[in-house]
Amino acid sequence: MGTETKSNSYTGQISTSGGNPKVMKDSLSLVRQAVKQQQSNQINLNLNSNSNSNSNSNSNSITYSSEQQNNAGDIRPTKQEDNTRTTVKDTFVPFVPIFVEEADVIQGAKDILKVIRPNWDLNHVDFKKFTDGITNKLVGCFHNCSKLGNDNDESYLSINNAQRILPVKSEDPVILPEEFTTIDRETTDHKHLQLPIQYSDNVVLVRVYGNKTDLLIDRKAETQNFQLLHTYGLAPSLYATFKNGLVYEYVPGTTLNTESVLCPDIWPLVARRMAEMHRVVRKNTPDAKPMPMIWKKTQSFLDLVPERFSDAEKHKRVKGTFLPIGRLREEFNNLYKYLEALESPIVFSHNDLLLGNVVYTKSKNAVNFIDYEYADYNFQAFDIGNHFAEMCGVDEVDYTRYPKREFQLEWLRVYLECYLQRNNIRNDEVDRLFVQVNQFALAAHIFWTVWSLLQAEHSTIDFDYVGYAFLRYNEYLARKKEFLSLTASKNNK
Repeated sequence: MGTETKSNSYTGQISTSGGNPKVMKDSLSLVRQAVKQQQSNQINLNLNSNSNSNSNSNSNSITYSSEQQNNAGDIRPTKQEDNTRTTVKDTFVPFVPIFVEEADVIQGAKDILKVIRPNWDLNHVDFKKFTDGITNKLVGCFHNCSKLGNDNDESYLSINNAQRILPVKSEDPVILPEEFTTIDRETTDHKHLQLPIQYSDNVVLVRVYGNKTDLLIDRKAETQNFQLLHTYGLAPSLYATFKNGLVYEYVPGTTLNTESVLCPDIWPLVARRMAEMHRVVRKNTPDAKPMPMIWKKTQSFLDLVPERFSDAEKHKRVKGTFLPIGRLREEFNNLYKYLEALESPIVFSHNDLLLGNVVYTKSKNAVNFIDYEYADYNFQAFDIGNHFAEMCGVDEVDYTRYPKREFQLEWLRVYLECYLQRNNIRNDEVDRLFVQVNQFALAAHIFWTVWSLLQAEHSTIDFDYVGYAFLRYNEYLARKKEFLSLTASKNNK
């Protein structure tokens, strides 16, 4: 897993405190050269934007011009007349050959800003470490006065027009190939295909991967997914990658909590946003029917769980319930065989919609999903069931918060109206999805149980992963009989 280096690649990890200064200088200059062209390119970008908005006013589809990408450093629509499929051309994300130490993420963020934002005076930049993540570390970099009002307020000040980094080839380019994704006009309603929104260039987010998380996540696939979703207007801009992380655009708003996720003004936005992703995103794969993420990831994780944990106390805690790991594998395999027979549609899914990964922007009456580490094709019902399970919280898990049947039925009806693009959703359609979602929630519990065991062995973040593994697995056992006994109503009204 992880990103493979290409020609002129570097071996090992490059730290800001060591490495080959000349090699680093030459490499960083590639990105700096691109940044220097921003001001002149912005003029072309605005002209192209105005021109394209006029030429596309009557168009039913979009395509992406490689010439415009080369000239403007951006993806802009051009008119397409007869073709039924739209292809997204190659795009490059700048790579910064810096390794950020987990113990000093602020300094690492400063080193990265010197490259991708060379015009920023670091004396006028405020840094905030976000503490919600239990996998990675996230730093917000606020230029001038665009910063948090206080430590408990995640909303930001007004946004300004942004200039983008011109994508350039570098030592480790992450490429979205021409054949990577196509947008099918026959199955995609163009009016629902949003062009990416640029929020602010005054705030940059730097995400530093957790220790050994490359065992869990294919980082190159994650970055490609980031770009893929951005082309659909479902993800922010990706500014750059570095040795152990990403730099990307900030989406203003507040992350959900156990109360706001049930708010009548918010949950329908989440349901529709998820349905939109499931309905429109297409990623070309060599297989006619992609392998669901829940199968391949869980099997991969199970292969990596040690039979003896390096920490003796952790090993003592897990061995009676989870070891040997073959017992948990058998439990999952039996469950998967049952769930596969439900024939839930396989769609491109987020797969990790915990509350901290849903951002609500009140001023726009919109929600956005963030963090695409696990985005991939998967069963539709898993993505929803996992989100329902995450409504119970992470730091303070309370499974009495699991959404009641009445709430779920309302949520699922709104989802289906968007996913199926019609209002006359039958009760039996909602009931069928209700059964699938709750049964797939069981798979989510096992998946995050195995994930927790791996994190317990490798992560350096201060979190009780063993305790979380027990929480998820105990909830699986408590709900297994109840959920597997669910049956869909025969009422078609």
